[in-house]
Amino acid sequence: MKNVLIVSGHTDLQGDSCVNKIIMKDMGELLPDVVLDDLSALYPDYRIDVAAEQAKLVTVDVIVLQFPIFWYSMPSLLAKWMEDVFVRGFSHGSTGKALAGKKLILSFTTGAPETAYGADFPLEMLTGRFRQTAGLTGMICEGYVYTGGVSYADRTDPARAAAMQEKAHAHAKRLAEKIADV
Repeated sequence: MKNVLIVSGHTDLQGDSCVNKIIMKDMGELLPDVVLDDLSALYPDYRIDVAAEQAKLVTVDVIVLQFPIFWYSMPSLLAKWMEDVFVRGFSHGSTGKALAGKKLILSFTTGAPETAYGADFPLEMLTGRFRQTAGLTGMICEGYVYTGGVSYADRTDPARAAAMQEKAHAHAKRLAEKIADV
């Protein structure tokens, strides 16, 4: 079995998430041996324990970044985690080889429907910084699992909330299959 770390970059996973919270819960059930890293619970003050996070990363084969897209990018907490943890001498540079050869999978959601991404703004544009990071650090980017049309604004409508929950469970199943295939 591969050692897998799933890092939730949602800024308030337990308090303000609908879909990402379900995905993380399902991943813990579908793949009980994975390490789940809820950054919002660990670092609500954004003060990352760099040594602890780096220690987790060196022990795994697969790193999954689970997050909602906020303004065409990752949430600020996930960006801060990457800025603090992926530093020269650890993840890159002449002596920074800790992430080399590890598999990277992106798992993300958008409030906008899938139809919002097309010829003018393809979905792959949202993944560019991660592919570049994988290249710099020697990780192997294995692609992504994506679900759109899951806006937290719809959580107060019972029918839409139920549809989002179904999408979240389906997303988790696709992610578990992707992890198994890498």
